[in-house]
Amino acid sequence: MAMYVVGHKIPDSDSICGAIALAYLKNQIGEAAIPTRLGDVSPETQFILERFGFEAPELKLSYAGEEVYIVDHTEKTQAPDDIDEATVVGVVDHHKLGDLTTSTPLECWIRPVGCSNTIIKMMYDFYGVEIPQGIAGLMMCAILSDTVIFKSPTCTTADIKCVEALAEIAGIEDFKALGMEMFKVKSAVEGTPARDLVMRDFKDFNMNGNLVGIGQLEVIDLSVFDDIKADLEADIAKLKEEGGRHSVLLLLTDIMQEGSQMLIASDDESIVAKAYQITPENSRVWLDGVLSRKKQVVPPLQDAFA
Repeated sequence: MAMYVVGHKIPDSDSICGAIALAYLKNQIGEAAIPTRLGDVSPETQFILERFGFEAPELKLSYAGEEVYIVDHTEKTQAPDDIDEATVVGVVDHHKLGDLTTSTPLECWIRPVGCSNTIIKMMYDFYGVEIPQGIAGLMMCAILSDTVIFKSPTCTTADIKCVEALAEIAGIEDFKALGMEMFKVKSAVEGTPARDLVMRDFKDFNMNGNLVGIGQLEVIDLSVFDDIKADLEADIAKLKEEGGRHSVLLLLTDIMQEGSQMLIASDDESIVAKAYQITPENSRVWLDGVLSRKKQVVPPLQDAFA
């Protein structure tokens, strides 16, 4: 029986590239594996796949009765809906430990690095498996995406070393230039419906019994949002009501200015003030130096809900 390798709902480049890279590795060591995804591929991920000649993994939403290897999360809110009816055989992740539990022992590769693909590179090294040129390109781009081309506070020496090694295998001389090309694709928001933008990189979290949705849009210049900010604010308010969420927060991240404007739709905005020691004005707040949802946004918010 083949295992399915899958990332989180609303998959980012780490989830998609990680599923492909890990499934290939598993097949090389005699463990049959198929990469899958839980949602549509983002424009950035599509750019990466096309650049290195890959198709998106198969869309598969149900895993009851199947063996599953989870990539890039351990949160039930981000996992397949029927994950409790599946057998989780492994996890590779770089986030805080979530609420996913298993009935059988499993393989766990969890490291405090900037990207799951950095850990997958370590797995290739551990098993002594050669990384094909194209897969090296996918993995390299995923790490550049997750670490915001090494600017994110989540970035570690391991991430940088892995990118350098993968770039060599992939035959990419100027990986930072490729990273900027990738972020230009990410910055193209014109003509995209507000809901598509809000959901482009969106994760739900259970914070002390409160459902909190946090979206993030990383761009090269925040001015791309000038004409659509009001539409985005109206949409996160709608999304909050539709999903019965306590809050929906949208981070508009400027990777050049190295900070994020947070748009807020919440039952209680004071929770945001408590978390970040800054009072929102008109349901907006500028968070200087904040690039990482995982490291800089989720932990203080989780503490504020405690």
